Amino acid sequence: MSTVMERETYEEDVRPLSGKERSASAFRSKKEERRYWVFLIAFIIGGLLCAFGLLVYNNPVPFDSPSFMPVVERRVVAVITMAIAALCQSLATVAFHSVTNNRIITPSLLGFDALYSTIQTSMIFFFGAGALVGFSGTGAFLGQVAVMVLMSLLLYGWLLSGKYANLQLMLLIGIIIGTGLNSVSTFMRRMLAPSEFDLLQARLFGSVTNADAAYFPIVIPIVVVVGVLLYLFSNQLNIVALGKDMATSFGVNHRQSVIYTLILISLLMSVSTALIGPLTFFGFLVATLSYQVAATYDHKYVFPMAFALGFFVLTSAYFFIYHIFNAPSVVSVIIELFGGVIFLAVILRKGSL
Repeated sequence: MSTVMERETYEEDVRPLSGKERSASAFRSKKEERRYWVFLIAFIIGGLLCAFGLLVYNNPVPFDSPSFMPVVERRVVAVITMAIAALCQSLATVAFHSVTNNRIITPSLLGFDALYSTIQTSMIFFFGAGALVGFSGTGAFLGQVAVMVLMSLLLYGWLLSGKYANLQLMLLIGIIIGTGLNSVSTFMRRMLAPSEFDLLQARLFGSVTNADAAYFPIVIPIVVVVGVLLYLFSNQLNIVALGKDMATSFGVNHRQSVIYTLILISLLMSVSTALIGPLTFFGFLVATLSYQVAATYDHKYVFPMAFALGFFVLTSAYFFIYHIFNAPSVVSVIIELFGGVIFLAVILRKGSL
């Protein structure tokens, strides 16, 4: 009799754990899942509306004029560039946060921005303004991307494949290299003539106007393929984000997964930086906001939210500042300023790196 009573008591204790309350969903509740889809759809619609506004609003040519569509086609280049930048920066930053297990640091710490600045500054310093203006075309673009990717691969191969592989050491050396390159490029900029300095500064501000449509046949396939590879790697990335010990216990090769992810990140960051210039805090801004609205740790859901949010931020910022406030030259400055403020707020709230 007592055995039967004990069995019934045990079954009552374990029943809530084996019923409908247990779930393997990426969201803690249906409410959070509905909230995710509402935000995702809202950002997609908002981004598309702002992109449409960028294409047709304030067009100096009448709609029924034959010259209307050529103006729209020129604006399409800027919108495509925004989509590329949003995809590169958002996916790279979210993946970087996961493999480093830190949501404050950004891929820019590995020196992509500093290397881009050094390449541009060295070009005008050693060869003059004409060389910088002529430093364009597919060859120059691929050369910049190759140098950035090669630097990152050497850094990963040296610091993550050795006996004393250490991710924090890699980040520290990346910061030191970036600081050194910035110091060299700053010294060279001080030696330039005022006219050369003005020309160089236009290249060093991240802007969609820096992009050349001739690069799209190369850039778009690279970005799409790398983005798909990162998305397909989402399940393993979820495990890698738990840390080395947990990933190993699940049978995941942590070191190989980290190196593979960092290679994809370096491709995205190199293409974005070479195409439009440095965007130091944009990726951090988008990733941080995505974590807040996605309410999940599953990368299959975080990646689309980050991309949709990044595209909405870029298109809305350019639309309002270009057409409402008529100050096109300050778009990147405002985005970076806002991202920097969010960065400081997160650090002060967290209390550490």
